Amino acid sequence: MTKIVNHWIGGKTAEGTSGAYGPVTDPATGEVTTKVAFASVEEVDAAVAAAQDAFLTWGQSSLAQRTTIMFRFRALLDAHRDEIAALITAEHGKVHSDALGEVARGLEIVDLACGINVQLKGELSTQVASRVDVSSIRQPLGVVAGITPFNFPAMVPMWMFPMAIACGNTFVLKPSEKDPSASMRIAELFAEAGLPDGVFNVVHGDKVAVDRLLEHPDVKAVSFVGSTPIARYIHTTASANGKRVQALGGAKNHMLVLPDADLDAAADAAVSAAYGSAGERCMAISAVVAVGAIGDTLVEKIRERAEKIKIGPGNDPASEMGPLITKAHRDKVASYVEGAAAEGCEVVLDGTGYTVEGFEDGHWIGLSLLDKVPAGAKAYQDEIFGPVLCVLRADTYEEGVALINASPFGNGTAIFTRDGGAARRFQLEIEAGMVGVNVPIPVPVGYHSFGGWKDSLFGDHHIYGNDGTHFYTRGKVVTTRWPDPADAPAGVDLGFPRNH
Repeated sequence: MTKIVNHWIGGKTAEGTSGAYGPVTDPATGEVTTKVAFASVEEVDAAVAAAQDAFLTWGQSSLAQRTTIMFRFRALLDAHRDEIAALITAEHGKVHSDALGEVARGLEIVDLACGINVQLKGELSTQVASRVDVSSIRQPLGVVAGITPFNFPAMVPMWMFPMAIACGNTFVLKPSEKDPSASMRIAELFAEAGLPDGVFNVVHGDKVAVDRLLEHPDVKAVSFVGSTPIARYIHTTASANGKRVQALGGAKNHMLVLPDADLDAAADAAVSAAYGSAGERCMAISAVVAVGAIGDTLVEKIRERAEKIKIGPGNDPASEMGPLITKAHRDKVASYVEGAAAEGCEVVLDGTGYTVEGFEDGHWIGLSLLDKVPAGAKAYQDEIFGPVLCVLRADTYEEGVALINASPFGNGTAIFTRDGGAARRFQLEIEAGMVGVNVPIPVPVGYHSFGGWKDSLFGDHHIYGNDGTHFYTRGKVVTTRWPDPADAPAGVDLGFPRNH
């Protein structure tokens, strides 16, 4: 019997009423295992209404109450991390160890939310004038929404809702319809932790649900992670409706390898960063820029390592890489490799014919490696979101930096070198929001914020960290003057203590 995933509204499961459903497949088998209910406008409105009602009390709740619940939630997540990882593997396809890592990185933000009382401390200036004090405080916005992608169905939502809720907001999550089960299990655990009904809600669906959240007058802010075209649409539409927006888009992350680099370490990093999670992550290294005469050696080292990667079902402990999320996405990724030679690329590895015995209907693709890629090739220009690594050549450091800075994306980038001076120049000169020095995927820890530049971010705030606190709250400045009781008119006793 096919499993059905419904919504979570007002602290309980809400059966879908629109009559519209979407298929959820096991990427390793191609089998439809689940149907997910698609929300109508009325169902989105019901979730927002539940969140609005809950905000009346949650927005006034004490920091002690919020953090107590958050600590309980963290403990439950930790205890059920293996179960959540298994749900991710079943619907996304990534290997179990990778799914566990995703949950762990999401837990970092829950950790941060547990200590939100420190981040919400205000400021006070006394005696700015005679008996005048000025204080700055931060208050929650109200109902906020998150729209999240398929590639990290647990981690990316946890980049959003723990901070939002700890700051006193209520939340409506619209996760990817391709792998919805993890978000529902997380909602159940949050309720078990004691979160009041309506503070956290989950609605599934397509553009109907998304557009309603973008236009709903009671939604005060929208967080999004996904492709650049959709991020631009989210930002434009939600902003036009008067909402605060952080919309994180796509990427083409580069790794600059200088001639003095440890090439074995660089090759290890390139393979891990390009092919981990089947390349379906916005921080994947998809372009290596080899500087000087090292290119041939580096490509050979990458090829040797890539050929040893074990591809198979995500629930097989021997697998190091799983399938892609859908057949359509698999075919799109393959098209870049199939057309690469005609665009002047040297195809070192072609993974488009790969299959797994016994799982022939799965969404399989092998590792592909393209060398001497022209800057105008589609495989370089587009965000492929699959296990395809492009290698470009540059004669000098300056040429490599110019190549990277010419990209319309500016999410993450890395340099591999033993030269501290070159690394220092790189981190200052490169036009990207996150930089790694001998670190291929520089995703910041929870107490620093995540976000790119250029077409990789639309909006003014990065996600989580201090930016997350600022995004989910608004500042208020209070200027106060109190009369001194000693100056009270005669005959009025303000109860000022007399010491003489």
